[in-house]
Amino acid sequence: MLRRLLITLCACLLCLSAAGQIVNRLRVDQDTFLRYAYGRMQQFNPHNLALADSLYSVGVRKDNICYKCLALSLEMPIRFSQGEYARMDETALEVKQLLGDRKEYRDFYFTFLHEYCEYLVHIGRASDAVLEARAMERLASSERRPSGKMYSYRIVGLIQSSRDNSYLAIQNMKKAVRFCKEAKSEQDLPNLYLLIAQEYVKMKDFNAAADYLAMAEEYLEFFPGLRIKALMTRTILYHADCETEAFHDSYAKLVSDPLYAVQADSDSRYGIDISYLRSLGMLKEALARTDSLGNIRSRLDGKQSIYAELGDYDKAYANLSQLMTEKDSVYIRVQNEDLAILDAEMNNAQLREEAQQLKARNQLTILLGFLVMFAIAFFAILLSQWQLRRNLDEMRLKNNQMLADRRAFQKAMEAKESENEYRIKILQNRKTNMLRL
Repeated sequence: MLRRLLITLCACLLCLSAAGQIVNRLRVDQDTFLRYAYGRMQQFNPHNLALADSLYSVGVRKDNICYKCLALSLEMPIRFSQGEYARMDETALEVKQLLGDRKEYRDFYFTFLHEYCEYLVHIGRASDAVLEARAMERLASSERRPSGKMYSYRIVGLIQSSRDNSYLAIQNMKKAVRFCKEAKSEQDLPNLYLLIAQEYVKMKDFNAAADYLAMAEEYLEFFPGLRIKALMTRTILYHADCETEAFHDSYAKLVSDPLYAVQADSDSRYGIDISYLRSLGMLKEALARTDSLGNIRSRLDGKQSIYAELGDYDKAYANLSQLMTEKDSVYIRVQNEDLAILDAEMNNAQLREEAQQLKARNQLTILLGFLVMFAIAFFAILLSQWQLRRNLDEMRLKNNQMLADRRAFQKAMEAKESENEYRIKILQNRKTNMLRL
């Protein structure tokens, strides 16, 4: 129970981190992009609203949708962290209206909607996230864009993670990895590896978690922005594996890093603090800190486990009952039905795609078989022609030899006949001479 709150809240941090490293997907000028990238590197910094307003004003003045979308992208995390969910929805709707028909900006569109869905999952609006994921998957399938499919499966994985279905979360994340590689989106791979490592921690498969964490850390040299997320994941692993000293060291590195406060949302930071206080035995201080958690499930989960540790089982039971009610509400059941529909649709789409690939492979196999048979037949014809030509040559040689032998025999016979005629003449001459005598 001591580790559950940390795991849940650290998972939120990984989900709420920027989806992949920052890429100039809207192809704006270098100066504007650097300003935007600086803001995204500290996505939960409230000062980003001023930068967002500045970029949006430029977009309005120049009638440039790219500037507007950059501004809305900067604004989204702040609206989420400040609890302005209606404004967050308006921001997402405006991006849809600006980029919905612009295929040349589809990668930015998918990335933005994926981040929006992460926030929806975090605030308990999984049904809305399912609808967004369904629309994204259909669009990605119709346009044959693996990046959109990657984000769709990642969203489903996050939803499964939020419901403690780690096995299904991992399966969907691994599908996302497959489409990520197909899309050649290297900047998104380490984030997926971190999410998979997080789920393995929940399943207490620490070896697998360490392996995926190591795979993600291989990208640190190329994507320095991963440092906080990778360190957070390692902190989770140390805490879950009861490596207290290593956990304290990781915690100290996190809180001393200036990027930690602006790259992690408040719930995740509070969750880390609560786990740290509990590891020191400061249970009352940890209990007081749980009231700061915005996510109700995290708050109830933290309280029930701390009360149990304090020996106040009545309050622990009361909070546990509320937590179970929250999980088993009709709203959650409806979400599960929606998720099942989406999962079936995505699986069917994948099966259709695999069937098309199999059909193409079969057609190619048939074509190759035909070509091989044609080649064999052609080779057989060539071989038979060569053999026939060889036989004809041999027959010509034999005929020529027989003809030569026949001519030689005929000449010999003619010579013999000439010799006989000569002998006959000699005999006749002798006979005539003898008669004369």
